[in-house]
Amino acid sequence: MTPAPRTLPASPLAAPGTRRLGLVVNPVAGIGGPAGLKGSDGADVQAQAVARGATPRATARAVAALRTVVRIFPGVEVFTAGGVLGADAAAQAGLPGRVVATGPVHGTAADTVRAARELSAAGVDLLLFAGGDGTARDIHDAVGEGIAVLGIPAGVKMYSACFAVSPVVAGTLAADWLAGRVDSASSADVLDIDEEAIRTGQAEPRLYGTVRIPRVQGRTQARKTAAPASAAAAVRRAAAGASILLRPGTRYLLGPGGTMRALAELIGVPKTPLGFDVVEDGHVLHADADESALLAAAAGGPCQAVVTVIGGQGFILGRGNQQLSARVLRALGKDALMVVATDDKLTELGGRPLLVDSGDPALDHALSGYTRVVTGPGTSTLYPVRAPEHHSIDTDGT
Repeated sequence: MTPAPRTLPASPLAAPGTRRLGLVVNPVAGIGGPAGLKGSDGADVQAQAVARGATPRATARAVAALRTVVRIFPGVEVFTAGGVLGADAAAQAGLPGRVVATGPVHGTAADTVRAARELSAAGVDLLLFAGGDGTARDIHDAVGEGIAVLGIPAGVKMYSACFAVSPVVAGTLAADWLAGRVDSASSADVLDIDEEAIRTGQAEPRLYGTVRIPRVQGRTQARKTAAPASAAAAVRRAAAGASILLRPGTRYLLGPGGTMRALAELIGVPKTPLGFDVVEDGHVLHADADESALLAAAAGGPCQAVVTVIGGQGFILGRGNQQLSARVLRALGKDALMVVATDDKLTELGGRPLLVDSGDPALDHALSGYTRVVTGPGTSTLYPVRAPEHHSIDTDGT
């Protein structure tokens, strides 16, 4: 049952010169990630996620963004939707505000569209939204390029380019926009993907539309890019490099991606499209494992996760592989990750670091530094890894 809407402390309409921040939260965004469901769309999927022990995280990530906003720009006026659509997050962040988007709250796409339209009509200077690609699509439907928007990453995939690289960075960029330190917005792609298709491994996002975002290099993510057909040989080389590093008696958590599919083929095991499989000595111990299954694997003896890089974005954690949660990573301990990628994927980043967004800032910071990326048989490169907050500082010097 959806909680009753919470009313924020009453506040007058923003005084002249006050900057208005709009907020919409998709309360079920990301719930399907740790449960291994490849998305969160649909009541049936959400019910399955809850049955598997998953909990919503969008509100918590919105709270992290809002606390950053108020720390940097304390004079902000927050306009939001009722209850779980935004007011709850604002209240948890200790912010007074004004609920201007009212009505029934069910956490549906229609709720998001309605709330965004009402916040736009209220004259917000920037609309923050917490969710994933599906929420970005709803925001596009509601406001198009009519106002500046910015996504707080809280979904499963987030292939679109309208998201900040983390909740804290979303709050920082929002505060700078409101303070006038970022004075122009640019178009960002919103990508659409059929979640039913993605569950069968057909992950081919298409351009849905564009929105306007306050863009600062290093603070907003690039859109996901697909590997060209010419990269197939390089992918096989990278996978072959990983295959010769696999040790007998060790369990490997093979993550999603074409490189992991190639690795599975080389060692003669089937691969779940866009999921995690637990493999040991040429046998699949658990196919399409969710967070709880990965925790059990980590507790069963020597274990290591094998992941690849999202093309164009650089994420190795936190985009499409939330089954590999902070809890699992901590259980894996030292040398938790083997990163495998082609040289071309690293070159495409143009020197930008790999990114980790596990949802646990302390763990992300602990994982920051350098990691060895396997690129082929006997070849690897030492490559920088950053928590998104560190990446934005390194990139723009603020």
